[in-house]
Amino acid sequence: MTVHPQAQGVLDRAATMDAPPFYRLSPTEARHVYDSFPDFSAAPEPVAHVEDVTIPGPGGPLEARIYRSGAGAVEAPPLLLYLHGGGWVMGGIDPVDSPLRALANRSGAVICSLAYRLAPETPFPGPLEDALVALSWLAGEAPGLGADGERIVVGGDSAGGNLAAAAALSARQGRGPRPAGQILIYPVMDFDFDTASYREHAEGFGLTRESMRWYWDCYASTEARSDPLAAPLQAADLAGLPPALVISAEHDVLRDEAEAYARRLEAAGVPVTLSRYDGMVHGFFRMAGAVDAGSELIDEIAGWLRALPGA
Repeated sequence: MTVHPQAQGVLDRAATMDAPPFYRLSPTEARHVYDSFPDFSAAPEPVAHVEDVTIPGPGGPLEARIYRSGAGAVEAPPLLLYLHGGGWVMGGIDPVDSPLRALANRSGAVICSLAYRLAPETPFPGPLEDALVALSWLAGEAPGLGADGERIVVGGDSAGGNLAAAAALSARQGRGPRPAGQILIYPVMDFDFDTASYREHAEGFGLTRESMRWYWDCYASTEARSDPLAAPLQAADLAGLPPALVISAEHDVLRDEAEAYARRLEAAGVPVTLSRYDGMVHGFFRMAGAVDAGSELIDEIAGWLRALPGA
């Protein structure tokens, strides 16, 4: 299937910026370019309660944003720790504010969006350590947030999906509370730049192969990449992990590794839902203002959260 016309429109508009590739820039310069790209999110929805907080982190206070819709819940809703994308180098809580507002309203879940420390200033395993600290903090704070501490979910998109999967693996090893679920939105799962999806979509579809090489170089040394907590697809065994919702985009270099991880989870006996969005490109979770599939994805995640046991 060709790129959906709505997604192609986003790619065409982004191309008019004529921005240099990230891998030719310093991390500081790349962040400036990233922040200057057009925002394709839907207009931010009002949410009953939105609060910026700080979480004690291993390297100092971490910024986070809490969303609570209070959407007619008759019991404590699940609690989602959300980890943003941006190749571990860029991004933050503001770029994902709009989709998370919509997700809070549609799911009824309490959402905590975390601004973890960024690479290369804080390489692997620093961002993962931040996520684990935030999970433990949320487990203690759940009652005060009006959420169900037994139904804490970890999720994220792209590099954030990588951190979410790694957090679930870490919890299985006894590091922090075990999540009740994991939401992996076109996640970075490995460092194989020669999969079919990498070959088919190396250039011209938003996220490029060379940018992914650069992200990995910023995040983890060659030696560190063999650690499953850096590249979860390297894990020898995925048994005992929490139920997963895995999202892939057809025209994305990361498509094959996301889908391979979902298949391995299923083979290990983990309940998993894999949804490939045909015609879509990397990043469409934040494109609901221009791409219908962005809103459809928010609906799918909301439904998955509502269906968690106990909901």
